[in-house]
Amino acid sequence: MRYEELTIEGRNAVLEAFRSGKTVDRLFVLDGCQDGPVRSIIREAKKNDTIITFVPKDRLDHMSETGRHQGVIAYAAAYEYATVESMLEDAGKKGEPPFLFLLDGIEDPHNLGAIIRTANLAGAHGVIIPKRRAAGLTATVARTSAGALNYTPVAKVTNLAAEIEELKKKGLWFVCADMGGESMYRLKLTGPIGLVIGNEGDGVSRLVREACDMTASIPMKGEIDSLNASVAAGVLAYEIVRQRLFDAT
Repeated sequence: MRYEELTIEGRNAVLEAFRSGKTVDRLFVLDGCQDGPVRSIIREAKKNDTIITFVPKDRLDHMSETGRHQGVIAYAAAYEYATVESMLEDAGKKGEPPFLFLLDGIEDPHNLGAIIRTANLAGAHGVIIPKRRAAGLTATVARTSAGALNYTPVAKVTNLAAEIEELKKKGLWFVCADMGGESMYRLKLTGPIGLVIGNEGDGVSRLVREACDMTASIPMKGEIDSLNASVAAGVLAYEIVRQRLFDAT
């Protein structure tokens, strides 16, 4: 399958993308440009909670594929985003306790794609990412997922910590990866669960970590002290899978 980058240029094209309901991840606008058409585009972007970045003309010129950006360039998702509710409904239809991945600040599209692939293989019902400080569903993510993006839904939420609190009301427990946490082998990771993974530099943010019920560390014996985010997600996910299998017997 061939994936296309969804870059939208020009005022009419960008405005039509918003009005047609297309999911636009980011909008880049010429710094200082505030005429009527551009104000309309910005208004639509704010209604859809799209990230807006004002940039100089040479940045837009460099980003442009057509040379006719007219002061606006939008990046749209290569795939449509799902809803968290649809993930829970899918788990219910399968008669399984929900298993979700929540990614806090994963900005590398290769990591995001690899984690989506792991989520699919581990039987997770979906992946949740924040609207800010996160990679979107680009063609790179699609390629790296090796087809998993066709089967594993991804939802985008405004506030990850708030989403965790809402999902707790629906019976989910949350465990986040943290080097200072309890060994994952000592934690009970069965039932409805959300696995929270942070980025390699800062890990899980404080507010998100505080919203979680447990913190899990991965035992490590080497000279370095951290794993790639996608590898850590895989290790923890399969401990959850292992415990679920034993819990079902």
